Amino acid sequence: MADVQFLLRDGAASSAPVVALADFAGDTNATAVVIQPGEDARALLPHLDRLALVEVTFPAFTDGRGFSSARILREAGYKGELRASGDIGVDMLGHLERVGFDAIAPKDRLDPADAERAFATWPQVYQATVVDGRKPIWALRHPEARRSL
Repeated sequence: MADVQFLLRDGAASSAPVVALADFAGDTNATAVVIQPGEDARALLPHLDRLALVEVTFPAFTDGRGFSSARILREAGYKGELRASGDIGVDMLGHLERVGFDAIAPKDRLDPADAERAFATWPQVYQATVVDGRKPIWALRHPEARRSL
């Protein structure tokens, strides 16, 4: 289990032992699972109520599949800890938060001042999401627009 450097939720980071996605279905006591790139997060949808932690790995900064896994889980209603781990750079932090990660465990520790700047870089967004409830910039510019958010 990766060490959390940034926790974006109340309380402590989960210390539940993680099991691989392939082993999760056979382990009825498991409350934490790790997803590797290429694994389908939708396999967890029937089990969201029993999960305290889903850890999504980023083995290389060029591999963004974990962003999709996070969004799938949050849009399906997952409320537990969603942890990003691996090769995470400071430029990814705002995007990780935006798709629903609330715990970040980079392989190499990041400078806290750089991270603070990164989290504050984009106050406006272009897409609506169920995660943070921010209105997209088009809705702020055109409040008369009748699109559902």
